[in-house]
Amino acid sequence: MKQTWRWFGPRDMVSIDDTLQAGVQGIVSALHHMPTGAVWTREEIARRQREIATMKDGSASGLGWDVVESLPVSEDIKKQQGDWRAHITAYRTSLENLAAAGIEVVCYNFMPVLDWTRTDLAWRLPTGGTCMRFDLTDFAAFDLHILARTAAAEDYDDALRDAAARRFAEMDEARRAQLAKNVVFGLPGAAETFSLDDVRAHLAEYAAISEDRLRKHLLDFLAEVVPTAERLGLRLCCHPDDPPVPLLGLPRIMSTEAQYRALVEGVDSPANGITLCSGSLGARPDNDLPGMMERLGDRVHFLHLRNVKRETGEIRGDFHEAEHLGGDTDMVALVEAALQEEARRRAAGRADCSIPFRPDHGQDILDDLKRSAQPGYPAIGRLKGLAELRGIIAALEPRVSRA
Repeated sequence: MKQTWRWFGPRDMVSIDDTLQAGVQGIVSALHHMPTGAVWTREEIARRQREIATMKDGSASGLGWDVVESLPVSEDIKKQQGDWRAHITAYRTSLENLAAAGIEVVCYNFMPVLDWTRTDLAWRLPTGGTCMRFDLTDFAAFDLHILARTAAAEDYDDALRDAAARRFAEMDEARRAQLAKNVVFGLPGAAETFSLDDVRAHLAEYAAISEDRLRKHLLDFLAEVVPTAERLGLRLCCHPDDPPVPLLGLPRIMSTEAQYRALVEGVDSPANGITLCSGSLGARPDNDLPGMMERLGDRVHFLHLRNVKRETGEIRGDFHEAEHLGGDTDMVALVEAALQEEARRRAAGRADCSIPFRPDHGQDILDDLKRSAQPGYPAIGRLKGLAELRGIIAALEPRVSRA
């Protein structure tokens, strides 16, 4: 398992020097400043590779750009409207340019409108550290009373609507503004950010798009780009919905094992694969992460290893980002399943026998609390998670190799 680290580019508060000291073997990055739907040029790709390869003092880092996360799929493609055909052409060109640069793994997602959703980006833990959290009552308060989405009331039962109304009434204007900002929070340096009016406009356009229709749009997109990826030797891998439940009346199509099975069978190619994110999928109590790794492992091209603690037993409920070994997913069993998949690939002679993984979303601890890094991506919290994962791998590898 190749140890990688997500880096958001020169604006990231965690530097390439920091990642090197963490002991990582490769970098996960993207051209966040490029507009969605535009071609990623060879010049921009090469510039990011140089930034990854160079430490602050100008010396070589020895690190390379191993995984693209993400090459974004435009809302036009997801809705099949506007410039969606031109965006698919641009996507294929970007894949050509990434392959020419020697990059082989490209992660993307097909989440409508919002990439990921949390109601709190710095929730205080009993330890004094902070983490990201999803509170369903807060989210309902946002949906019903801040966004004021048409038909939002239909998505919540009486008890939750009442609780959301009380929660909203208790918030001052600053808290309401912060909640709205948290829900539509984007990535640093991103070329595209949404206002509440932007969100409302997108939601109106998705009103006629069902789960089945959105899945068809995904498979149509893959039918266009997977042959290009296969020809180039690229591995595409779809990230799950985060959280993996319907929100804002939008369809969700990457939330369960059955939905991932439909993805890989719908366009049956080794180039069409999975980003198995244990944190996103683990927010649902009915997702069996070690089992998914065992059953779908031959199509897992990238791993996000993080953990969440579910605070309720419902499919759609509250959760927070836990320590990597402290949440509801059995991380030891998941890592063992990944190592067993690698062993099967080696036995089969597959070139992609080492699956890249990264320690996803860490808690902010120690000096992280002063750095104001991207929420979920602190230096020390992720380093702690990587050290724990590295320990699991070191303990299990000899046993798996002897089996």
